[in-house]
Amino acid sequence: MSNREITNFFEFISGFYARRIKRIIPALIIFVCLVSVLICFFNPYSSEALITGGTSLWGLSNIYLLKISTNYFAESTQLNPFTNTWSLGVEEQFYFLYPLLIWFSGYGKKTRNGHKNLLITLSFLTTISLLAFIYFYNVNQPLAYFSMPTRFWEIAVGCILFLVLQKKKSF
Repeated sequence: MSNREITNFFEFISGFYARRIKRIIPALIIFVCLVSVLICFFNPYSSEALITGGTSLWGLSNIYLLKISTNYFAESTQLNPFTNTWSLGVEEQFYFLYPLLIWFSGYGKKTRNGHKNLLITLSFLTTISLLAFIYFYNVNQPLAYFSMPTRFWEIAVGCILFLVLQKKKSF
């Protein structure tokens, strides 16, 4: 969390998304455009790869790959250079939920218990997400692998670590 003075939810949320869009979207657009052109020359069956690339621009490639039940490590993914964008989809979907957690926990408004509320909320959701991942890994591996709810815990652990270390003045 930066030292920006935030006065309302709209200012907070628009600033949050503007920073992420500036960081992610330009490189993604260049990557998808260049690789899409190149793949058309080298892969005669490029339609699945091109759809994956197109869905990645909207943060949905993980959902597309889940829909077609792709095994990330299968031979069929070797000719799809956009398979790796599933993680960007998870990250972008995480960013729909995370700013709400920051703001409504009080952390974004810098309330007295905001830090604690966010830490407790993230810890609870991380536990639920990890349990869901473990369950679905045995039942439906593509769901466990590609869905944001089952991957939430991995990103949230980094957020929890930040919150814990933020309280350590010596760090």
